Amino acid sequence: MDRTGLVDLLFFPTGGGKTEAYLGLTAFTLAIRRLQGKIGTGADTRDGSAGVAVLMRYTLRLLTAQQFQRAAALICAAEVLRRQEPETWGAEPFRIGLWVGAGVSPNWFDEAVDQIDEARQAGDGKRTNVLQTLTCPWCGEELAGHKDLHPDADRRRVLLYCRRGEGDDPCPFSKRGEDAMLRELFAGREGDDLKAALAVHREGLPILTIDEEIYRYAPSLVIATVDKLAQLPWKGYAGLLFGRVSRKCPRHGYRHDDLDLKTECGERHFKKNDLAAVAQSEPVTRLRPPDLIIQDELHLISGALGTTVGLFETAIAELCTWRLPGGQETGPKIVASTATTKRAKAQVLGVFGKDLSIFPPQVIDIGDTFFSRQVPLSRKHPGRRYLGLCAHGVRLKSAEIRLAEILLIAGQTLFDKYGAPADPYMTLVGYFNATRELAGMRRYVDDDVTTRVRRHGRLKGLSNRIASKTGMLAVQELTSRISSGDISEVLRRLEHRFDPDLDTSRRRLEIPAEWSDVLKEKDRDKRRKPHPLARRWADRNDEGSAPVDVVLATSMLQVGVDVSRFGLMMVVGQPKNTAEYIQASSRVGRDAARPGLVFTLYNWSRPRDLAHFEDFEHYHATFYRQVEALSVTPFTRRALDRGATATFVAAVRQTAEGYSREFDAHDVPLDGEIVKSIIGRFLDRAEAVGEGRAREYLLERLKVIVDLWTLKKGGSTRLGYREGTYKKQPLVGLLEPAGDGKWGDLTVGQSMRETENEINLILPGGGQIFAPLHGAPAWSFDVSDAEQDPADIPEGDELGEVGR
Repeated sequence: MDRTGLVDLLFFPTGGGKTEAYLGLTAFTLAIRRLQGKIGTGADTRDGSAGVAVLMRYTLRLLTAQQFQRAAALICAAEVLRRQEPETWGAEPFRIGLWVGAGVSPNWFDEAVDQIDEARQAGDGKRTNVLQTLTCPWCGEELAGHKDLHPDADRRRVLLYCRRGEGDDPCPFSKRGEDAMLRELFAGREGDDLKAALAVHREGLPILTIDEEIYRYAPSLVIATVDKLAQLPWKGYAGLLFGRVSRKCPRHGYRHDDLDLKTECGERHFKKNDLAAVAQSEPVTRLRPPDLIIQDELHLISGALGTTVGLFETAIAELCTWRLPGGQETGPKIVASTATTKRAKAQVLGVFGKDLSIFPPQVIDIGDTFFSRQVPLSRKHPGRRYLGLCAHGVRLKSAEIRLAEILLIAGQTLFDKYGAPADPYMTLVGYFNATRELAGMRRYVDDDVTTRVRRHGRLKGLSNRIASKTGMLAVQELTSRISSGDISEVLRRLEHRFDPDLDTSRRRLEIPAEWSDVLKEKDRDKRRKPHPLARRWADRNDEGSAPVDVVLATSMLQVGVDVSRFGLMMVVGQPKNTAEYIQASSRVGRDAARPGLVFTLYNWSRPRDLAHFEDFEHYHATFYRQVEALSVTPFTRRALDRGATATFVAAVRQTAEGYSREFDAHDVPLDGEIVKSIIGRFLDRAEAVGEGRAREYLLERLKVIVDLWTLKKGGSTRLGYREGTYKKQPLVGLLEPAGDGKWGDLTVGQSMRETENEINLILPGGGQIFAPLHGAPAWSFDVSDAEQDPADIPEGDELGEVGR
């Protein structure tokens, strides 16, 4: 096991620029890989002119969606530079791919086309998960799925074009801008030859969101959720992302036999429309695996998920290892980031099997690391203020309603007095520990809070936030209940600011009155024009760009949400751990011009909340020190029972193309050198992480897996990785999907979180659950007279007090 490599951990407070740091490192990696080109000789040759250079991984879909928009701008910049100097940076476009679950983006081209057709029929782009960025990353022009997504059935591509193609300076990713670039590139071609070159090189924005396209084009930067890596034992063509390629179709990209069955790509293609005929696929050199792996928010890789990810990293390390010309093996540089961690060295060893280096180093003075400097609080650097509230003897529901009411009214009062500088305090961000608690508050906001805000502004000597008797608060949720396709739109909506010309208490009265007066005239031709401010107000509502009054969020908020205008938060109940509390409360006050104000409302009936309230000042002064240590145990017996099969099969299947096709499970030589070397490296890693006992546990589990694999190969029907048919040949499955029955030795989940069977409860509706069963025996409680075993009697009473 090679532990000489280091994992660099960017340990920096939230809002300190970690994302910008590793995006800069990404740009460097893309460039140096292209400049190095091919490395090695013979079978060890690896080509760096294409393929996945950087694999960026996240744990939450919200985090993935927002970081994707940032990274897309970087890739657009790299692609513009490549187009200017193709002789330096190569002919292969720089692309970015979003490799996440089917609920976020489509898996196949046909699914994407269906989405686009539905969106066009509906006249809006709300149904198109294919579109994951709402503005052009290069020029900022607004994008819409039903207008800007263009399916190319001949190449099985969905092209996304920017609409800003007019004028003297069109966007380089518009149809007109791209056409000008391509015609300059192929200036020496004419007629059908030029048409064919244009047709096959049309690209649009270098963004891939369909799994099929990501496999076929292996984009330079892949942003994925850790759960997606669980597809490696199930899909042989997923290995294309790790450089395991041998053939490339000029029309459809990299090929794999299993993928060809889906895409209908073959060795040859006839001329089709403007596309030239393809005589045969091109043989290509195996690509370098990813050179850089970025794991954002490392503190989320803990517990059951962290244990499963740590075990699966054994397979990822195997697929990313290659041999340099000198004979030594090398792998990717791993960079992780977090703002909250403790015992990071043990966590990194458990997840990545490597030593740790923290950046920036703490050196002599913790307040000045050269890369960062701690500054005292001042008007220029106001920091973030925390206030603790605990209403003893008052129901938490009542306290929530009263606190939300006064914060909303006070925000309006400040806005009336100071205008735009008070905008951060006009949106109240509510943070809850569970969706159940949030759902209760949602009802209160729509009912009690709205009613009290509507009545109590002037009565309390403050401003009226809701002017009309029927007015409501604009509420937005940030929870798992949001559709993945709506995340980008929700984040954009939260950026809308309150307008001093439209949203003061006075204007909230005057603008509706103006419209009421205008609309008194029933004849449209005779109506006078409304005041310009009234027109702006109506246009804002029609465009759906009205600002949000209340944001209700759960743990989905705590990482990656960077809405700079947030300044006011209400945390209901002490979060379950300190890291979550720091991450969540750091979503406000991220801009020095908008100081953060956090109200933590404690539940007096919960001892833990009371303990934090009583120690409020010291806890907040030292809460980075209070972060709890994380647990990652990938090589324990229980973890190996659930994850060893997936890890081992993923490593074996994706190592060589001859093992990767659906029907190849039958032909894998389990006693061959390749499998033996994989087992050897697995055992070395287990020993490095968990010492001799972990090695023993893993060896025991691998022997069981190999024996069962060998036994299944001896059957009369050909063995495949998955049960089914392959080109009309029946296959018996090696792997058993999770959820179909008892978890066995060959059961493999489709997700990192799928380590236990789900239990579905089907309950009768219409109140029938409370109806007594016919003939059911009466309830009884029989007290046994048998003498209790002294060993079963606990020491002390229920509070732990031992009698004297």
